[in-house]
This record gives sequence, structure tokens and C-alpha cells, in this order.
Amino acid sequence: MRALVISDIHGNLQALETVLGVAQSRIGGGFDQLWNLGDVVGYGARPNEVIDALRALPTGRTIHVRGNHDRVCCGLSSSMGFNPIAAQAAGWTRQQLRPDNREWLRALPMGPIHAAERALCAHGSPLHEDQYIASMRDAWTPLQRMELEITFFGHTHLQGGFSRRDEEWAEDHPAYAESPGDSVEQFTMEVPVGSRHLINPGAVGQPRDGDWRAAFAIYDDSTEEVTFFRAPYDVAAAQTAIREAQLPERLAARLSTGR
Repeated sequence: MRALVISDIHGNLQALETVLGVAQSRIGGGFDQLWNLGDVVGYGARPNEVIDALRALPTGRTIHVRGNHDRVCCGLSSSMGFNPIAAQAAGWTRQQLRPDNREWLRALPMGPIHAAERALCAHGSPLHEDQYIASMRDAWTPLQRMELEITFFGHTHLQGGFSRRDEEWAEDHPAYAESPGDSVEQFTMEVPVGSRHLINPGAVGQPRDGDWRAAFAIYDDSTEEVTFFRAPYDVAAAQTAIREAQLPERLAARLSTGR
């Protein structure tokens, strides 16, 4: 079984369409399932179109968990904890969402969700959906307490992960070209049975690790491997949509730098 693992689309239709296309074309036979780790909307200017694209996928082959922006944008929680730009974008998104898409967001389950024999899907930590895991200090307790050997998570917009095997602990980041270019790159890591991993596929729609390209991962349980990908997409079109929607300029500008 091969799962396409995505997270943090944030209303970026151009990035999502690229990821779906690359995943189908670069992987022999495509993917068997899609695991979406949340934050489908917020920040970007195409929330309805992004949700429509996800809803069009075969329901028996998809797993979705909710993110914090999904909760706020559909009205399940307030934007009180958001910074002013995020709160403004959430308010705009809430007004733009069609009623059926708002209800789809409201129905998204809270993680973690059992996705496969060894794997869970969560938005933040497997211990709490809003917890950020950005360092080994953050990962230490979840790696010991999570129910299964592998948890796929998002929330930080940082591609990579943390692992434990016996008494060895490691922080893992894909090794790509020093300067991100206009090409698709990939990096494969092993996740052998008996080891424990927290794995972030990175952000589809708003990376924050200095690489502007859309990020995602493929999990193959037959080979016990996770392959990380970075794919260039039409950033200019995504930026134009944000500006035409009169969302904060910061949301458009940061797409060029991945920050």
C-alpha cells in the first residue's frame, strides 16, 4: 500500500493540483490512498476549490483529520489565539466558504486516526492536535507514548521527522540541492519495523523551511520507506489570487521564499 501524505494546503489550489499530478506521474501506479493531515484552508485564496478537489477523490481511499485553521474557519472555535494576519485570513475564509464545504470541514475528525497497521494520522502531536512538534524536545514524549510505531503529523510546515530505535534518537531532514530550483526532488528514508517515527510531510501550500516548493510524502508499507518530495508549482498564480482577494500582502510574499 502506498499512501500520499499531505498537510497544510491552506487554500493554495495551485500547489495542491501540482502535488496530486506529481504523485500520480512520478510514482509507478500512482498512490493507493491519500492521507490529509489538516489545515485544508486558511491563508490562501481558493478554499472552496481546494475542498472540492479533495471531496472529488474516492472516499474509500482518503483519510482526513482536522487542523486548527479548519476548526476556526468553519466556526468550531474562535481565532482568539491567532496572530492578526491569520485571524484576518480566517475571517475572510469563513465568509467565502459555501455551506456544503463549511459542513464538510465541521465533520472532519480530530486526530490521531489509525490509518494503517503501523501508522497514525494527526495534525499536531498524537497526544494533542494543537501541539507543535518542531524539535527533539517536543518529540521525546510522543515518540514514547503514541499508540503505533509511526505518526504522520503536520502543523509546523517543516518537512522531516524524529525517530527512535532502541536507545538511538535522531532528527531527520531531507537532503536536497543547496538552492531550491525548478525541479522535483525526492529523498527516501527507512522506517523499519521495531523503530518509532514522527514524520511531517511538510506543507503543500505554505512551506516555512526556506524551500518554496510544495512538500509532500509517500509512505510505502511494503518497502518500509517514506519518500519526501518537493515540487515546484505556479507560485505567481497563487500570489495573484491572494492579492485579488485583498488578503494581507504577507501571505502572498512569503510563498516566494518558503518562510
